[in-house]
Amino acid sequence: MRAVRRTGGMLSAAVLSIAVALTACSAPPAGQEPAPAVPAPAIDRAAQPLAASLSITDPHGQQVALPKRPERIVCLSGLCDDVLLELGMVPAGTSNPVLLAHPALLGERAATVPVVRGSFGAEDVESIAALQPDLVIGLAGVHDSLRPAVEGFAPLWLTEPANWQESLAYLRNLGSLTGRAEQAVAAEARFRNKLADAVAATRASGQAGRRVVLMYGSAESIGVDTSDSLKGDLLAQLFSYPFPAKGSDAETASNYSVEELLARQPDVALVYSLLFSSEDRALSDQLAANPVWQQVPAVQNRQVHEVHAKLFGSGRGTRSLAAVIDEAMRLVPAS
Repeated sequence: MRAVRRTGGMLSAAVLSIAVALTACSAPPAGQEPAPAVPAPAIDRAAQPLAASLSITDPHGQQVALPKRPERIVCLSGLCDDVLLELGMVPAGTSNPVLLAHPALLGERAATVPVVRGSFGAEDVESIAALQPDLVIGLAGVHDSLRPAVEGFAPLWLTEPANWQESLAYLRNLGSLTGRAEQAVAAEARFRNKLADAVAATRASGQAGRRVVLMYGSAESIGVDTSDSLKGDLLAQLFSYPFPAKGSDAETASNYSVEELLARQPDVALVYSLLFSSEDRALSDQLAANPVWQQVPAVQNRQVHEVHAKLFGSGRGTRSLAAVIDEAMRLVPAS
């Protein structure tokens, strides 16, 4: 998930009237039939052998070479926390304590992991250094500015999986670097089987025909995890997911207006609200009074679900993705 540009404001009366009129003509009734299920993707259940190595090339061509196996790894990205747990390790420090405390990750034991001071993308470098890391793992496009300072005491590896296959590749990369190849292969096999079973189950149940959207942001600037994103691509393996990226500009590719959401006719809306204070309202509450939003099938059928913001927004590793699969399959109704 990336930040989205705030655009637009309230609809003019004329535009609103047109949108509602079009909806009356084109929107299926509340009990509409699901869209035809897309063909089931072929998920290879086999995890290939893996060898330990102090030098790897990641999915985006970045080379990482270390002088020794890292034992103290500080995580600035949710992918890092997740992968370490899959390998049987615990972060030396984290900037994602809420995600780490999710039951799918470390649960209550997350309270024992030191938290890096500072805000996401602007973590306190002295706080990181005090943890004496052998390796620091962050998020590409977010932690780039920390490189000069962090690399004064530890290597900084910036990661960002674009799809579930790249999440597995990062798992294998860190398994090699830490000498935990066996654990990495086992975790990869678990996830591959999980996804393959879920793909089969959604076809058997008819859930695969449901149109689903995963969204975030605010009523003035709605963001969608498009089918070109990690979570959008994952959900597209299970359901109908007609939400492609809108062009190549990262600032606007994930911005969808309420009218554009309506045009795509989602049956189910999964919403993760980014709340920064007790006064912030959930996105679904912000949209509740919008008459165009009220025409969306997911709203009419009471299939708008607020989900765990950190899991769906920051979770990038196999444990998080497996939990996203479980939650989505629980919330999306069968036909």
